[in-house]
Amino acid sequence: MTAETSPGTYTNPVLDADWSDPDVVRVGDDFYLTASSFGRAPGLPLLHSRDLVNWTLVGHALERLEPAAAFATPRHDCGVWAPSLRYHDERFWIFWGDPDQGIFQVNAPRIRGPWTRPHLLKAGKGLIDPCPLWDEETGEAYLVHAWAKSRSGVKNRLTGHRMRPDGTELLDEGKVIVDADRIPGWFTLEGPKLYRHDGWFWIFAPAGGVETGWQGAFRSRGFFGPYEERIVLEQKDTDVNGPHQGGWVRTPSGEDWFLHFQQRGPYGRVVHLQPMRWGQDGWPVLGNDGAPVTAHHRPALPPQPPAAPATDDDFPGGRFGRQWQWTANPGDGWATQHSGDGLRLTCVRSADAHDLRRLPNVLTQRLPGKPCAVEVELRLDSDEPGARAGLAVLGDAFSWIGLQRGADGAVHLVHRFAEGVAERERDADHARLAPDGRARLRIEIGAGARCRFSADTGDGFRPSGPVFAATPWRWVGALLGLFALAPAGGGHAGAATFTRFRVTPA
Repeated sequence: MTAETSPGTYTNPVLDADWSDPDVVRVGDDFYLTASSFGRAPGLPLLHSRDLVNWTLVGHALERLEPAAAFATPRHDCGVWAPSLRYHDERFWIFWGDPDQGIFQVNAPRIRGPWTRPHLLKAGKGLIDPCPLWDEETGEAYLVHAWAKSRSGVKNRLTGHRMRPDGTELLDEGKVIVDADRIPGWFTLEGPKLYRHDGWFWIFAPAGGVETGWQGAFRSRGFFGPYEERIVLEQKDTDVNGPHQGGWVRTPSGEDWFLHFQQRGPYGRVVHLQPMRWGQDGWPVLGNDGAPVTAHHRPALPPQPPAAPATDDDFPGGRFGRQWQWTANPGDGWATQHSGDGLRLTCVRSADAHDLRRLPNVLTQRLPGKPCAVEVELRLDSDEPGARAGLAVLGDAFSWIGLQRGADGAVHLVHRFAEGVAERERDADHARLAPDGRARLRIEIGAGARCRFSADTGDGFRPSGPVFAATPWRWVGALLGLFALAPAGGGHAGAATFTRFRVTPA
């Protein structure tokens, strides 16, 4: 589903799912966007658009998180935070902060790669949200970053560095260039994006927290300051809470636009597109005089067909589409390619089979931001007692419906859940037989991400259990997931096959 409603206009959000902390760049007539991917693999999603409204997912820049051992198990709120995407010297560059390791960068000659392996530019705890700038006038390069108090004890300030133009090394120890503790009313300054415009160094940076904050702009004649500030986008009397953290982009004809996120609970951080102009006083004006727009005329760009990141998947040859990510670095043999259609997942043995939040072998995609129905067909090809597979809504709390091989050898339809404070799952409904080891699984996701589960084991869809309210993790929206697993033990435990995964608007 796209954000286009009628010819010449669009409505927000333009990306109605958890594309957190977006940044955008234009190269020629093409626009590219990346977003936070936290502990999921592959990471650093890469989206493409020709009109800033219709976007498709074209790949990922990070095949696996490093060091690999640190992400062999899920770390849902860690990993890749708030990347910056730039184009310089005929290469794409992405810089990001891992709050536990430091600042990394990767680069590539084309958006689809090949991308370099991650290079640790600055090691340290709590270094987040980096953004580079290559000054075309002087040939100098700079980097600005923010701080995570949870790791460093420091927040609400931005640190600037000179950087080697090849992006491999910082040239100084860094200097605090914006200390928001000195700005009345400002707190949690983070997510800076660095630009040059009209003779000024500009930093676009949010403050005030993800749910309640605002977008700030800072300017200085010199990179190291002093900077003056202004709030350029805030909720005002709209329904768009915390509108901030994103990137500025200019079209070939000279129009200015700003992409940012809005925090929407279990749906995560959805992406809005705001018109932007430069006022007579030289400051940027975002949205409708500083308030986010719900609908607006489209950018003056060639019309494009409606498009959105894929959700449906037939899994041709056992391969899954770009929209899927594992909850940690993938292991060998989790998904098996074959000659037909359908996703064949190995029932991975685990001592954590009672808690999906701890499993690295859950294949996930983002929860859609609008009411919809999610459906998939499942066949359990395992004779191992306790082997199971299913369709899940995964967050700080989770719920899943699927098939399990019983101790009696029969296959049962089961539905389980766990609250956020629970250490293991429990039944959401009574188990029932699935006579031929198959089921069609369905989740109807209504307003407020309230999920109703049902299944068809041969006699039509029947509802299962009470309504489950999807929940996010701390920084990540809820996810849809497919999995296959078995209790700890030795030997191969069989597999499960998923076919015809569909997401249908309600």
